[in-house]
Amino acid sequence: MIPLRPKYRRRQKPSLGAVLIAMLAFLCLPALLAFAEAGTPPSSRRSDAAYAAHKPKLERDLAAAGLELGRPVYLRITKQPAELTAYVADADGAFKAFRSWPICSVSGGLGPKMREGDGQAPEGFYKVAPAQMNPASSYHLSFNLGYPNAFDRANGRTGSFLMVHGSCVSIGCFAMTDPGIEEIWTLMQAAFEGGQSSLDVHIFPFAMTGDNLAAHWGSEHLSFWTALAPAWTGFEQTGRVPRVKVSGKAYQVLGAHQGETGAPR
Repeated sequence: MIPLRPKYRRRQKPSLGAVLIAMLAFLCLPALLAFAEAGTPPSSRRSDAAYAAHKPKLERDLAAAGLELGRPVYLRITKQPAELTAYVADADGAFKAFRSWPICSVSGGLGPKMREGDGQAPEGFYKVAPAQMNPASSYHLSFNLGYPNAFDRANGRTGSFLMVHGSCVSIGCFAMTDPGIEEIWTLMQAAFEGGQSSLDVHIFPFAMTGDNLAAHWGSEHLSFWTALAPAWTGFEQTGRVPRVKVSGKAYQVLGAHQGETGAPR
């Protein structure tokens, strides 16, 4: 049986509305590119209100510590104790501890996240860019940690939408109080607007001291934690965020140069 030749429809002319939309997109393209290059995170009335409310006090508190709002920020999380600490770069580029907030809810226990649905919060080295900020989160304000990163993917670890957020409730995320996430958001937004293209978030089970590692000597996660430890030690010694790369299925922690940060994607 010979197949029938398909009938082709006459090509329709684009509507006036479609032409106008295309022209508008073309005219707006430079502005959109400039916005993307500026590194400004997305905003909402909620995030704008939080920024306006917290900016004056943060400026005063930072100035009292010899720091400045808008300088680069580095975030470090520990599960024991459950807290998030923000470090802000001084005029010489060294990061100084500014403020810690208790994490009011984190699910799971010590150890990395392994798979989707395990209820575990991740550990390791992550990087947050402006596009990962969510000013209209169902959990007040939030930012995506970028899990799984290159290391997680190389080791077959799965999961998605691992966040730091407000509302003090968590399933695999790090939940802060609403005032806490508002202060953290303000520091991050100011840093992005000040020129920081992305910021590092390092997540540890506990302070990576020799005594703490020895106390968990029998843990199945000890080799993983031992690989994280040089980043903790290097930062404590220098105030610089170490550069991290993934070699095969392993983290490799490198020395940091002035102004450099770098967690693997």
